[in-house]
Amino acid sequence: MTSFLHFGNRYKLQIMALVYVLAVATLIFVLFSGYGYDDPYITYRYASNLISGEGFIYNLGERIQSTTTPLFTLLLAAAGTLWRDIPVVANLVGALSIAAGAIFLWDLARTWVTPLVGWAALLLYPTFPLLLVTIGSETPLYIALILGSFASYTRRRYTWSAGLAALTVLTRPDGWLVPLILGLHYLITERRPVPWPAVITFAGLVLPWYIFSSLFFGSPIPATLAVKQQQGSMAISQRFAQGLLTTFRPYAERWDYRIEAFYALLGLFWAGLRARRWLLFLSWGGVYFAAFALLGVSRYYWYYAPFVPLIVVLAGLGVTALVSLLQRRFPYLSAPVLSMLFFILLIIPLLPGQFQAASRIPVQISRLKIYSALGKWLDANLPPEASVGTLEVGIIGYYSHRTMVDFAGLIQPEVARQLRENTTYDDAALWAAQKYRPDTFVLQEGLFPKLETAYIAHNCQLITTFEGQTYGYQSNLMVYSCQ
Repeated sequence: MTSFLHFGNRYKLQIMALVYVLAVATLIFVLFSGYGYDDPYITYRYASNLISGEGFIYNLGERIQSTTTPLFTLLLAAAGTLWRDIPVVANLVGALSIAAGAIFLWDLARTWVTPLVGWAALLLYPTFPLLLVTIGSETPLYIALILGSFASYTRRRYTWSAGLAALTVLTRPDGWLVPLILGLHYLITERRPVPWPAVITFAGLVLPWYIFSSLFFGSPIPATLAVKQQQGSMAISQRFAQGLLTTFRPYAERWDYRIEAFYALLGLFWAGLRARRWLLFLSWGGVYFAAFALLGVSRYYWYYAPFVPLIVVLAGLGVTALVSLLQRRFPYLSAPVLSMLFFILLIIPLLPGQFQAASRIPVQISRLKIYSALGKWLDANLPPEASVGTLEVGIIGYYSHRTMVDFAGLIQPEVARQLRENTTYDDAALWAAQKYRPDTFVLQEGLFPKLETAYIAHNCQLITTFEGQTYGYQSNLMVYSCQ
């Protein structure tokens, strides 16, 4: 990161960047110390099994790639050997990644001489709620690596760019869009020989994982891709393209985000007219949307977090356009006055609202509390060889340390194949119960009527109930023991 900062006093900028990263990361880490959501805990369990010497697996003896992020898994496993609380380590990595991502985006703005975009990056990117609520997952790291790839590429540090692009690919498979876009841009615009050190660096980082995953799992493609596509085909689900409107609708209802949307729209026109360098970065966002829409995966809010740096950039460009027009009309306006105007136009309306919106996460916190308590209870009361069937296996599976049967199909892809347009998770749960016959079920009260009537009533008995009210959760969780 520091190699990118060579404008002005290089070492002064390095120190300022380091102070910024540490300060912002510390603030985010403290504010979100009690936060977590279910899906990343699947990755945490892979990391925990690596630390324990069980291998790159979720359930013992099952070679299924149910995590999409090998790099994040390996990073957590490495850090977890020193600090065994993997969820806390994941939040720390996320906080550092968000802060580093803001620095990379700011540096990209410096390269392309759009300082107001840089200020927007430093102030709005690390406070955007849609990004903050992905902390604990691989998403902040993924976006930071993307931004680092673009920042180094624009400075023609191609080996660095290739290395960061390779790490992006290893963080999430859709990271392949980054080297494809940057490679194509290089071939079209640069009349230079192929930078073979960059190519070798990229291949040297990516190939080992693809060879290992092909041999170990039978395919380098995560099983979760087909699962998310099956989920997207369900009538009760939303596909990615439709889900974009659902995800951003709460923002559209707020006046301060409407201001940001206005600036972003203005910034898009400004990019086409005066700031065309940014079209390279913006094109990545368009390709990302097209790829996910074509894949037809179901809507998950963290799929939309990569749009955050695009929104911040466009908003900064929009303010740049307004300031530029004002400076032409009123040339006597000084730089300090324009900077103050920038804060009035964008930062002051948005920053308080972003912190307020980001703090509204009680549902995830209450789910984390009740799921972790239930998982620990299972760990203490079930025999080691027991199996547990439930819909959300992340948190419960991580703390229970038991073989999990997943009604959504993330752990058992065969279950996901039961998900079709006219089916529900209740249908998949009944099929999974009859196929895998788990010893224990954890069910949200009233959510699985078919399973309870056709299977639970005849084979199982209720052994305990976790009252949702005790944890601030909306439903009770029922634990059944089955013969």
